Amino acid sequence: MQQSIGTTALWGGFVALVFALLAVDLAAYRRNPHEMSVREASAWTAGWVAVALLFGAGIAWNFGRRPAVEYMTGYVIEYALSVDNLFVFILIFKTFGVPPVYQRRVLLWGILGAMILRAAFILAGAALLSRFDWVLYLFGAFLIYTGGKILSGKDVETHPEQNPVLKLFGKVFPIVRHFGDGKFVVKDRGRWFATALLPVLLVVEATDVVFAVDSIPAVFAVTRDPFIVFTSNVFAILGLRALYFVLKTVMDAFRFLKVGLGLVLVFVGAKMCAERWVHVPAEISLVVVVVLLGASVAASLLWPEKPGGNEKAAAGDGTERIGDDKMDPR
Repeated sequence: MQQSIGTTALWGGFVALVFALLAVDLAAYRRNPHEMSVREASAWTAGWVAVALLFGAGIAWNFGRRPAVEYMTGYVIEYALSVDNLFVFILIFKTFGVPPVYQRRVLLWGILGAMILRAAFILAGAALLSRFDWVLYLFGAFLIYTGGKILSGKDVETHPEQNPVLKLFGKVFPIVRHFGDGKFVVKDRGRWFATALLPVLLVVEATDVVFAVDSIPAVFAVTRDPFIVFTSNVFAILGLRALYFVLKTVMDAFRFLKVGLGLVLVFVGAKMCAERWVHVPAEISLVVVVVLLGASVAASLLWPEKPGGNEKAAAGDGTERIGDDKMDPR
């Protein structure tokens, strides 16, 4: 098992840093709730990336090149997978008719929940890898299978309105039909109701669990250090909220991104399965990941989809709205 660079003090300091950054983000939203413009979202995105790069520089300064390269490789993989996840978030918000001004709030709290869930997954994965070597090959085979499904175009289509978390929630908790001015719960006549925003948040959280099943093993293919796996994950999803508002109007332009992601997953899965016999240096892994993703983006820009060729993505206008048969009629 690889020796972790994460001491108790380092873990505590990182968690404190993350909560401080989230507090700044939340304070900015509460001071002026509004739909983020592309310019504002771009500034936030640049800020999150800068913080992630500074953290990587700190790792290099204190622990050397290898941990830093592993961190950057994990960050690039997670960030790329996060971009793909934004397709699903756009579909969720469209399906449930969430106004743009409230999307930012859902993403903010969704990020906090995602960090807690991923921390649990990462610790569990690290514990399994330390005790059972065969789990390494299971992770690798799963990544190859997932990447193959993406490349073959057979990855499972997402239907947010059919999410089992949403269906269960609608049966046990009363829901009102409005978004409660951005609140998740409201009190009316002495009784608490969930607004239409709370089930959307739960669907986002449930969806992130599915994303984590792919993304966390992918980073374990790069490093076994739980601290590097966690920090690269967290910095990638911290920038997800701002990146959403940057890309939501141009998302269809990245038509070949899934091809690049599929190839990345196949590569890291094969690397994980063959690690016992073939060692791929972290620097080579970083170059391969960047080249595959860069080529997919370049191909998307060079050969854009013809107008009207992505009508399926626009089908959300006619989909079922959140809990139409489950909400309180008020």
